[in-house]
Amino acid sequence: MSDPYETTEQHLDRLLRRALNSFDLPDSTVDLLCSALAHSSSLYSSHHSPVLHRETYRHTFLLADGSDLTLWELVHSGGRDEQESRRHELYADEGDAHIAAARLAGSLSDAPAFGDEAGRGEMETLTVLMSAPPAPTPRTYAPDNSADHARRVLRRAENGDRPGEEKARLLRAAFAHHITQVFGRQCEVDGQKAGFTLYEHAFLLLDGSETSLWEVEHTATPDGRHMCEVYEDEETARAAMESRTGIC
Repeated sequence: MSDPYETTEQHLDRLLRRALNSFDLPDSTVDLLCSALAHSSSLYSSHHSPVLHRETYRHTFLLADGSDLTLWELVHSGGRDEQESRRHELYADEGDAHIAAARLAGSLSDAPAFGDEAGRGEMETLTVLMSAPPAPTPRTYAPDNSADHARRVLRRAENGDRPGEEKARLLRAAFAHHITQVFGRQCEVDGQKAGFTLYEHAFLLLDGSETSLWEVEHTATPDGRHMCEVYEDEETARAAMESRTGIC
């Protein structure tokens, strides 16, 4: 994965050039990486099945001011012609990389959690458990470019009734966030299998108040591709899933 004779500048350039979504990285992150003095790469998790090969790499960079910054690289392909069909994606946020990994599989049954490659049977059990409302747990907010995270969640939404400018303006004051997966299910839609996952992106604002975005990831599309929809509240998000499948 990593060339020991490659400079940090060359390594970063290679990551950015091969990533399909490098344009989506925050400009501030790329600017900081340009000052990197050294780097380290390691395999963080992997998942291999007849239909999906997926690996997640952690690339940590030492910056000029002594701090460090991490990029998460998702590498995936179909079960056949793996080398020819490998695709690379880069994320500055570990939570975004986790969501992208789940999106590839379309359901929890094919998407092991990072660092825990459980067997299919265990993941199917987890899917059943997560279909019921989870017990409330205290949120632990992480300050990590949260306003930019909110911007990227809104930008990838494809539904016409996604939150508008008023919500986007409110989220510019976000300084910490927490991602919770609250629902996961695989079912049949129009005779084809489709996966649905619901995430709450909770944000802590500068005035101490909280607000959330509710993200629905699903594959109930004509060509089976993954689609992202974002809603203001949980009730609307669940209603959107129910209108497609009747599962909620």
